[in-house]
Parts: sequence; structure tokens; C-alpha cells
Amino acid sequence: MPRKKEGRAAQGAGTIRQRANGSWEARYTLGRDPATGKQIQKSVYGKSQAEVRRKLAQITVEIDGGTYQDPSRLKVGEWLDIWQSDYLGGVKDSTKHEYAQVLRSHIIPALGGAQLSKIQPHHVQKLYNQLCEKLTAKTVKNIHGVFHKAMAQAVTLGYIKSNPTDLCTLPKVERFEISPLDKEQIPAFIAACPLDRYGQLIKLVLFTGFRLSEVIGLTWDCVDFEKGTIRAYRQFQRFEGAYTWGSLKNGKPRMITASNYVMAILKDVRTNQLEERLAAGSAWQNPDDFIFTHADGRHLSHSVVRRHFKDVAQAIGMPALRFHDLRHSFAVVSLQAGDDIKTVQENLGHHSAAFTLDTYAHVTEAMKKESAKRMDAFIQDTL
Repeated sequence: MPRKKEGRAAQGAGTIRQRANGSWEARYTLGRDPATGKQIQKSVYGKSQAEVRRKLAQITVEIDGGTYQDPSRLKVGEWLDIWQSDYLGGVKDSTKHEYAQVLRSHIIPALGGAQLSKIQPHHVQKLYNQLCEKLTAKTVKNIHGVFHKAMAQAVTLGYIKSNPTDLCTLPKVERFEISPLDKEQIPAFIAACPLDRYGQLIKLVLFTGFRLSEVIGLTWDCVDFEKGTIRAYRQFQRFEGAYTWGSLKNGKPRMITASNYVMAILKDVRTNQLEERLAAGSAWQNPDDFIFTHADGRHLSHSVVRRHFKDVAQAIGMPALRFHDLRHSFAVVSLQAGDDIKTVQENLGHHSAAFTLDTYAHVTEAMKKESAKRMDAFIQDTL
């Protein structure tokens, strides 16, 4: 049997040693048992000395700061509170809010009172099965994603040995069928758009692919008329009953080289806005310099824009059309016009070209068939 390797004390608290099976263990002291007077010792484990040293250092900080909780007594609900409070640095406020809603609505009521160290995969699987009876597969998968992150952090800290969510079976998510406007429907849609601020916004989205929160949040510093570009670097979101600025969905600003048609729309918007500003006088209120505003300079709201969009969709006999379908329409038209997949990905702000390909696979498949037909025609002419 190989001799166990002793490690130096980490941060002056606890010892580290290699176990007979090759893994590493760090032991630390929590004080003395008042009944017996003996030291209360606990252990954390890891695959390497560096891993357990990090865990031991973190525990030492928590003990010194008075925030440490014994993993054997920590309940799932208590750990989730700690995780949200201390381990979501850098996460957007809107995302934190979504996490909190998921945990409060679905995880804590079912598992919050159980001991963290005793949660097993079948406990989690039973919960997922119950949720599948009333929620969509995609929603259950999103719930799993949040819970998995929280439990993974508990593993990293040594509170639990393994993540019980790793072994769960998730429901199969059915692909949502997109409904973009085709080449025949787009002219009718444009003709139905009103000749006002809402019609201008809707047409701009159709030919840029902006998300609703992105287009509402466009400010004049985003537009370069000389270069013909629009830069999206933030979005204006409704969060907990109020509007607030937030980063883009993938966190990365993007630049779109717009068509002359889109730039002409923006020039008309600017002219109209200057006229409204003069008419409003001291009542004008647009400190953020929004592009799309009410007559007094106030920003537009999601609900009002959607209502005007629905009026247009109804007018062309497509009441089921969603505002987000304008974004899909832009992507499809771009691909059919010959834009390469990388350009479309960057214009849409997708995190990868693979995601864009997967989302619009039916379009690219049709394009491949058209390419094959063109090749056949070329071969026939050549031979």
C-alpha cells in the first residue's frame, strides 16, 4: 500500500493528505464538542492537492467571517439562499431575478427542507417528472439548468461529493417551428404598416433582426449615417415593474451594416422627432436620446409596440404572427439573399454560427437543393 502523503497546513487551519485510493482529503477543525471537549473535525475531498487546498481556503474564510455552515446540517433551501447571495457575481440582475423565481416557485417548495448532503438523483428526478406533467419540456430543462448550477457550486466547495442533478433524465425538447414571413408576404406586411413611429420601428426590425428590447433601447449614438451602420450595445428591459438598462443577451455588442432602406427610415424618424421636440418645447423628456419615442420624448413600451404589431399582422390575415417572427424573417431573407452563415450569426447576435445553422436548418437545406439544381443546369450546359 503506498504511503499517504501529508500536505502542509493550509492558511494555518487544517491539514491535507493523499488517501490510499489516490484522492486528496483536507481536514479542518470547527471547535470543540461542548459535551465531550473533543475537537469537531470535518473533511473535504478532491482529485488533486490543489483542489482540496482551494476548498479548505474557502472554508477557512467562511469560518473566520462567521458565515460557515456545516454541510451535514445545511438544508437545500438554505444553500440556495447562500448561492444566490454570494456566488452569482457578474450575473445580470435580470438573470438573478429569473433564477430566484425558478428556485422559489419549483425547487424550494419541493426540496428546500431536505438536507443538502442527503439529496439523491432519484429525489430530483421525481420532482422533474412531476413538473413535466404541468410545464413544457423546455421550461423543465431551464429549471434543471438553474438547479444544476447551484448544486455544482456545492460540489466545488465540498458540501456534497457529487451533483445529484447530473444523473437525471430530462424531457426531450421539441423544436419550436418558426413562422417567418416569406417573399410574397413581406410586401403585403410592409404595405399594412402604418405611416407612423410604430410602422417605422416594425419595418426597421424586419430588415435588421433586432430584438424588441434592443430596438426600444436604440439611442442616436448607435447610428452612423455616414458609414450606414447601427451599433447595438445594450437593451432597455422591463424588470420588476420598471424599465432599466441591461446588457445584450449574449453580452457582446454588435454592429450591423444596414440597407439604404433602413437608413432612410432612420432619417425620417430623426426629422419627425426634431419637429416633435420643437412642438413639445419644455415638455420634451428624452434625456437618454432614444430614437423611437412618443411625441413628448418618452420611450416606447413593449406592450404598446406589440399591440401595434398585432394590428398589422391581423390586417394581412396572420393573427398568430409574433413580433419575434420579424427577427426570424430577417434571418431567412438574409440567407436566401446569399449572406454567409457567419454574417447572419453576427447580425443576429447569436453566440455561435452552429446555433444559427441549427435554428434555420430548414432554410439552409432548401438552399442546398437549389444549389444542386444550379449545378445540374451547369453540367447539362457544359456537357
